[in-house]
Amino acid sequence: MKTREKYTYDVSVVIPAYNEEGRIGKTLKSIHGYFHGKSLTWQIIVVNDGSSDNTEKVLDTLRGEITNLIVISDSPNHGKGYAVKRGVEASHGKYILFADADNSTPIEELEKFYPHLKDNKVVIGSRYLSESNVVVRQPWHRAIIGRIGNMLIQFLLLEGVRDTQCGFKAFQHDAAREIFSRMRMNGFGFDIEILAIARLLNFSIREVPVSWYNSPESRVRPVKDAFRTFGEVIHIKLNLLGSRYV
Repeated sequence: MKTREKYTYDVSVVIPAYNEEGRIGKTLKSIHGYFHGKSLTWQIIVVNDGSSDNTEKVLDTLRGEITNLIVISDSPNHGKGYAVKRGVEASHGKYILFADADNSTPIEELEKFYPHLKDNKVVIGSRYLSESNVVVRQPWHRAIIGRIGNMLIQFLLLEGVRDTQCGFKAFQHDAAREIFSRMRMNGFGFDIEILAIARLLNFSIREVPVSWYNSPESRVRPVKDAFRTFGEVIHIKLNLLGSRYV
């Protein structure tokens, strides 16, 4: 995979972080180790989104250890969508991947994306394909709520996309710029919104099975977040009907 002259790196990895002092170091070292074994150029962009713990101090200690690490610090907290957008705007890679700070989908899963990124504008990890490998599963009630939510998302917005919420998504650089420049949501609903925008722009979306490990420290609140997500789905639908993404 050769980088064209217009891009500084082959891959930009964007990681949104909010109060991740206990997990971000291990995740960054894992990503750093992965790329050191590849004939690729890369940058890692962490967007510290108004953390109130020691996330910033942890990142400061890693600056000299992690190659091409960029830290963007914002205050106050704006939301995961906002943080990812900030990272995308600062990216200079031919391909842009965003991943979660808890490394729930290991960086090695990016290997499965490379064959598809040349011909697809968007490549997303999926936990719900037959070849997917959910190593550590969610509690049963969260899994059921997630599946029901995805059925609604498919019905209203994204027919055929099995998993909109897996936090492991990659884009061709120019497609990412087009999509995120139109994004309106700062919170967790942004995952659905960017895929809806991609489809609106007729960008190809390829879903790829990945390994996934549920984090016991997940901050997801199943019932409250399910209702919030449903509201955001309706909001996205109204935005599409009102041509607000054009």
